Amino acid sequence: MNVQRRLLPNTATLAAFEAVARLGSFTAAARELDLTQGAVSRQVSLLEEQFGRRLFDRDSRNVRLSPAGEIYAEAVRSALGQLRDAALGLMSNRHSGVLNLAILPTFGTRWLMPLIPDFVVRHPDITINFATRIGRFDFARERLDAAIHHGMPDWPEADCTLLMRETVMPVVSPGFLATRAIVTPTDISRLPLLHMATRPGAWSEWFENQGLEAPTGPGMQFEQFGTVAQACMAGLGVALLPEILIAGELQRSQLVPAPGTPMQSRSAYYLVVPHDKRGHPAVASFRDWLLSQIGKEPAVLAW
Repeated sequence: MNVQRRLLPNTATLAAFEAVARLGSFTAAARELDLTQGAVSRQVSLLEEQFGRRLFDRDSRNVRLSPAGEIYAEAVRSALGQLRDAALGLMSNRHSGVLNLAILPTFGTRWLMPLIPDFVVRHPDITINFATRIGRFDFARERLDAAIHHGMPDWPEADCTLLMRETVMPVVSPGFLATRAIVTPTDISRLPLLHMATRPGAWSEWFENQGLEAPTGPGMQFEQFGTVAQACMAGLGVALLPEILIAGELQRSQLVPAPGTPMQSRSAYYLVVPHDKRGHPAVASFRDWLLSQIGKEPAVLAW
């Protein structure tokens, strides 16, 4: 067997190995693949012979991945997933293809999603699949092509294109404001503060911007801005929220500004594209369209 063939087992063998690794059972894998247990066992044995490594530890009751098998299973699972995605892309879209995009929950639903119909009209040959992600992740493992990220432009092995800066402001519900004497930013420091778990230093940064020392007391924490806004409207405290995400609530007077100067965050919104997706036509089309919606020239930072 030549080296090239040895390094590239056939997909049927890989599928059998992946099924056993995932299900922990030759019987369950055979049932899923509509094969006999013996056929699945032979496929796995051939793979072990091909590499000269034991991939499973077997006993009378259990089948467990060996340390080498653990590493190989992760790579095989990712490779088979990419092959499936490529096949679906070919079948569902014969031209520019599919864009698998990670979005931030509130930014995605409140700012991006109302604009997406325009992209669909302009690029009917591109299908966007949306996934919600908070924080960093492994693009290859998640099988995603790009992400809209809030933070700093320091994502490893990726290009970060600046989309927009963010201005945050303290807000309260009208009812909350009516029952408390809130005249200056100092008054806010004595009130219940609502925190975003992904931005633990936001309030400290804002108080510093106002020339004040941040309070050290605990406060409610939330994972998404939408939930923080709802809690604030319910009168649970003061929230520090991006103006762009609460424009509707401010316009409807469901939230009102609290005393203090709005502040531009140190972090910003970026379109993050891993280096191996730079030439992806769907990614390039989406990036150009997104920047046209924001109306600015791209500022790309490679990390």
